[in-house]
Amino acid sequence: MPVIVLVNPQIPPNTGNIARTCAATATPLHLVAPLGFDLSDRALKRAGLDYWPQVDLTLHPNWETFHAQQRHQGGRTIGFSTSGRCSYTTINYCPDDWLLFGSETEGLPQTVLAACDETAFIPMQRTVVRSLNLSVSAAVGLFEALRQLQISQA
Repeated sequence: MPVIVLVNPQIPPNTGNIARTCAATATPLHLVAPLGFDLSDRALKRAGLDYWPQVDLTLHPNWETFHAQQRHQGGRTIGFSTSGRCSYTTINYCPDDWLLFGSETEGLPQTVLAACDETAFIPMQRTVVRSLNLSVSAAVGLFEALRQLQISQA
């Protein structure tokens, strides 16, 4: 099962919405600090509703700690960014992929993007829009990975 990784998320409702998506799909969620909120934040809990107990959540104190654990566990890191190298639909996803998403205001830092095995973008028709909402982007990426994996396992 792919894993969703949020690196330095800033807006509690986005993280809550992503947690809800993870609960619905049995997808593990990793949060890499610093976070722009406290995990007890009311807006975070509200967006995740009562699904938080269903989320396989791991909190990492920083990028270095996360990256060491990810490398130990194996699998590719795929960084989602407006500056990604290829469209998210052209990637052949694997069950052990780690799908990385950055903060709402800055995306993934260049150091994180440089450490990724692949980087992907979500095409948009309008250049007046800088990026999609973080929770939308995470859902789009995750559901494409799940779609491909379900097809390949059928």
